[in-house]
Amino acid sequence: MHHTHEAEKLKTGGGRKRRAHAFTRLIREDMRISLGVTEPGAIALAASRARSLVKGDIKLVRVEVNSGIYKNAFTCCLPNTRETGNLFAAALGAVAGDWTRGLAALDGVTTQDAQTARSLVDAGKVKVDLREIGSELYIKATVEGASDKSEVLILDSHANIVEATLNGKAVFMKKNGGSGSGSEADAMGEVAKYTLSDFWNYANEVPLAEIEFIQEAYDANLELAGEGAAANGHTVICKEFIADNHGLLCSDDALASAQAMTAAAIEARVRGLGKPAMSITGSGNHGIICTMPLCALARAKNLPKEKLLRATALSYLVTMYIKEYSGTLSAFCGCAIAAGTGAFVGWLFLSGGTLRQASLVIDNMASSLTGVICTGGNPACVLKAAIAVDAGYKAVKLALRDVAVESKHGINGLTPEKTMRNMGRIASPGMEQTEKTIVEIMREKEIGIAEKHKKRQNR
Repeated sequence: MHHTHEAEKLKTGGGRKRRAHAFTRLIREDMRISLGVTEPGAIALAASRARSLVKGDIKLVRVEVNSGIYKNAFTCCLPNTRETGNLFAAALGAVAGDWTRGLAALDGVTTQDAQTARSLVDAGKVKVDLREIGSELYIKATVEGASDKSEVLILDSHANIVEATLNGKAVFMKKNGGSGSGSEADAMGEVAKYTLSDFWNYANEVPLAEIEFIQEAYDANLELAGEGAAANGHTVICKEFIADNHGLLCSDDALASAQAMTAAAIEARVRGLGKPAMSITGSGNHGIICTMPLCALARAKNLPKEKLLRATALSYLVTMYIKEYSGTLSAFCGCAIAAGTGAFVGWLFLSGGTLRQASLVIDNMASSLTGVICTGGNPACVLKAAIAVDAGYKAVKLALRDVAVESKHGINGLTPEKTMRNMGRIASPGMEQTEKTIVEIMREKEIGIAEKHKKRQNR
């Protein structure tokens, strides 16, 4: 279905007022500030909201999650602490989270808060249960106090609280269930109605004023990258990419800078440094990969800000399209595959490529990267992002020469839309068994760690 030039004009009084394009709305609604990795942030948000309804001391915090949430928060550092994982995310959210801040609920937590949360975990008052293997996002947080019990349910997207109850009575109930108006799920559902041609034309033609808000993503993600680059004793991997870039975060080497800037921002997140990212499709890492490589190219080539913002809009839309088919959380690395593809379609746009060549970039990325697995939010994300940048750079270089893996091969489709759908299908339902295996490995490791901890305490 084609919807090119979907923007409308409304007649008003003495003149005509232009209504923003549907894509502008979708991007604006999907961009969100996120402190730390999004999944532990979402757990903390749910626990914080549930705790806000209960009076007195906490007797028990119990969180039930789907496999994607469990996996992504498994060993991820919490902001401003050295603590990691699902249990601590739930505990810290209940102890010190501010649910009114959404995915930045843990902003401002202190060392004392972390110690209090640790005491709660060590006392066995925090439980995290795996509900199911699947890509549909689900978080249910229960907090029990001296005489009260509250429950909070998040569905479909990380900050989408759909229900809150106190002692079995509804305190809040969202209309339309999980996919309420303006949710991330809505945006992703609508984007699948369009085509790569629609996205390309929009990037070329949308008035600059409509997309200037995208600069907010660069403000946040560049500050985060700087934090990662400067952090001594916290970040390790990104320092090696910076060393390979002449010791600079950004130089006139576009590829080396793209890897260094992306690595620094992602490692800052997964190591728990206290600066937020601007997320897309519910992921800060997706948001970083969609932007940092493009920033590196624009700086190296001294390209105008307008061109960068247009390329970023295109990057976001392609990423959102692939994620519609892969699911919000799955067994494949959406950061590398979906956001990596989006970013380097944007890179081709910045490089003066054509719409036809953009489809070749997608074919090359589908043929090379699809299948990279997601093992949760942890330092491995830094390496996967670097691989995506390298693969994307080569995909664009070939596409600019009109070279790509032909559509008859592998999972490539006869159209770029079909290729992107096929990329998503590999994740969901294709890799559901892989997701199950990844989570089983994590749970086995978790049990082993708990047993070791118990033996130490009994000595």
